[in-house]
Amino acid sequence: MPGSSHGKNLRKGRFSESNRIYHITTATFDRQPLFKDLASGRIVVKQLKQVQAKAQTLAYVIMPDHLHWLMQLQENEDLGNTVKIIKTLSALEINRYLNRKGNVWQSGFHDHALRKEEDVQSIARYIIANPLRAGIIDKIDQYPLWDAIWL
Repeated sequence: MPGSSHGKNLRKGRFSESNRIYHITTATFDRQPLFKDLASGRIVVKQLKQVQAKAQTLAYVIMPDHLHWLMQLQENEDLGNTVKIIKTLSALEINRYLNRKGNVWQSGFHDHALRKEEDVQSIARYIIANPLRAGIIDKIDQYPLWDAIWL
C-alpha cells in the first residue's frame, strides 16, 4: 500500500534515554523527492535548529526523499515527541511553501541508539557521505543539505 509504513513495529521496544545519542532516519511520504528543492530542505534544517532544547544536532544530511539525523537527546525529553515536532512543523511549513496539502513524511521513523563503543564521528561521516554513496555528487562540498558540529 503506497505511503504505508510499519510505524507501529518501529515503536516496539523504543525507549527514550536522556543524553543518549541516536541516529534517526525518516522518509518522505511515498518517498517523494521533496528535498530536491533546496528551500524545502532548508525548512527541515530550520526545524532541526529550533529543537536544540530537546535534542542537540550532531550531524545531519537531508537527502531528496529522507532525513538522517544524528542527535543527542536532552535531559527529560522524549525521542518520539521530539521527532514528531520536527516532522509536524516542517510539514506545515513545506506544504505552505509548496502550496500543497497532504502528507510530507511517512509515519514512524527508524532510530538507532548508539552504544558506548561506537565512534560518533565515524557514524557522522557515514551519514554525511550519503549523497556520495547515492551518486548525487562527487565531493561532499557540492551538497548543500548537511552539517556536523565538528566542522
